Amino acid sequence: MSRINQILKENKNLLSVFFTAGFPRLNDTEIIIKSLESNGVDFIEVGLPYSDPLADGPTIQHSSSVALANGMNLDIIFNQLEGLKDSIKVPLVLMGYLNQMIKYGEEKFCQRCKDCGIETVIIPDLPMIEYESHYQQLFASYNISNVFLITPQTSEERILKIDNITNAFIYVVASSSITGAKGEISSKQIAYFERIKKMNLKSTLIAGFGISDKSTFNTSCKYMDGAIIGSAFINYLNKNGTDTIAKFVKSIID
Repeated sequence: MSRINQILKENKNLLSVFFTAGFPRLNDTEIIIKSLESNGVDFIEVGLPYSDPLADGPTIQHSSSVALANGMNLDIIFNQLEGLKDSIKVPLVLMGYLNQMIKYGEEKFCQRCKDCGIETVIIPDLPMIEYESHYQQLFASYNISNVFLITPQTSEERILKIDNITNAFIYVVASSSITGAKGEISSKQIAYFERIKKMNLKSTLIAGFGISDKSTFNTSCKYMDGAIIGSAFINYLNKNGTDTIAKFVKSIID
């Protein structure tokens, strides 16, 4: 069983934190990952900086721009993560875009993931039909799981199909918009969470987009198995740097 599936199976109220590799500084990857791990984050989502991140809001777009200006690229990211492979236990999830993988080379991308111990990827713009016809078999050959996203507009038929082919978790997008803090969880979002929960899906459900603090995290966990915090953490790093990451995590889970 993969490390992330072990975590997903054994725990509830899971906290994942997203950061953009190469932000705020090129070589902060190790500091951020080790700090998040030591302070109790269950799994970490590592963003691959990209010039056209369609699913990301202004905060993460800015972090991508800074990371790219710092000189970050996929080779550097993979080298950093491979260097961490033997010193961390927390599962890492890579989040990037289809064109990044295609440009880098699909087989090369998958091999580098394997070299780094990466078992899970999130590629928001990967079409289902492309996944089924090509990437499902490719990823399986490297023991990589793909995470699909669902939104309030996703049909029940598609949700059930995603649930059937998921072997990690389903990313439940809390709102039909780009990433970024949205304030408190609305009654409309709660109704959406309740609807998904009542479907009794077999997959672990992790909420994201707009989860920003203890209140929104706890509300999400009443209906989902956990949540991902991204933009709020990027904003924290932008203001405070990497020295007080423990304070941020404790503000969520203590």
